[in-house]
Amino acid sequence: MAALHPAVAAVRRAVRTCLSDLEPGARVLVACSGGADSLALAAAARFESRAAGWQVGAVVVDHDLQAGSAAVAAGTAQALRERGLGPVDVVLVTVGRDGGPEAAARAARYDALEQAAERHRAGTVLLGHTRDDQAETVLLGLARGSGARSMSGMPERSGPYRRPLLGVSREETRAACAAEGLVPWEDPHNADPAYARVRVRTEVLAVLERELGPGITDALARTARLLRADADALDALADAALGDCRTPAGLDVGRLQALPVAVRSRILLASAVHAGCPRTDLTAGHVEGVDELVTAWRGQQWVDLPGGVRASRHGGEVRFARPAVAG
Repeated sequence: MAALHPAVAAVRRAVRTCLSDLEPGARVLVACSGGADSLALAAAARFESRAAGWQVGAVVVDHDLQAGSAAVAAGTAQALRERGLGPVDVVLVTVGRDGGPEAAARAARYDALEQAAERHRAGTVLLGHTRDDQAETVLLGLARGSGARSMSGMPERSGPYRRPLLGVSREETRAACAAEGLVPWEDPHNADPAYARVRVRTEVLAVLERELGPGITDALARTARLLRADADALDALADAALGDCRTPAGLDVGRLQALPVAVRSRILLASAVHAGCPRTDLTAGHVEGVDELVTAWRGQQWVDLPGGVRASRHGGEVRFARPAVAG
């Protein structure tokens, strides 16, 4: 009997660990693009399901962004069915323009995954993000300057979504595919320098590895894990403190002033989002501007925020509202 390839073992172990709480009969869908990461994930999930008793299917999203995408999606779906996954859906989506091409494609993809999960009554959707993806996400978060939460990367679990491979390298998923006879599709967008993530992958990380030594990817992924634990703890403190700061019309300035900056800023951000600010458009600069209404008020009347929301100071309160438009 041939020894199990180490990369295959690593991917299977990651899936087994991440899904260890699922009961027999649980319905699981794998989001599969046809790339090495999601193909290796799908094969491992199907293998582990035999002993665990899960029902494992897949969703192949065709973004229709390049010639031949339908054939790639169909070929990927067929390969998954031959591996024993089922049901396997191919979903054609329309990618909009809001937020740029990457964000628009991501929004269309997640919408398709949510609909597929509802259609098949699947409580778990697996995503193929690897340790390398996590490192890239940390660097992109650092460039945005949005704080610990932005740099804490992708969570292993978020609602129905799980990312079993955050501790597995991209090199390992490629090796796992080769060992199992899987032929991944190479998305040309993954080499297009027009995308910020591609530049981070092919240029920034390469420079860091060369100048600072090997192991940068592992270190960045570890940083994400540590920062996420810190951010989760601070979020919990902010949630607990928010109730004490609320007034019938807004937030009590005196109570906000008594809080650490890390907790207060989270309360202000959450309150702005609750008032209607799009979370993705709200920057650290916006939150700092609102914080000045609390800690450095000199009579300034308001701070305009994304989504038409205005934060204003009224005596001992900070309020968030959409101002009435004069008719």
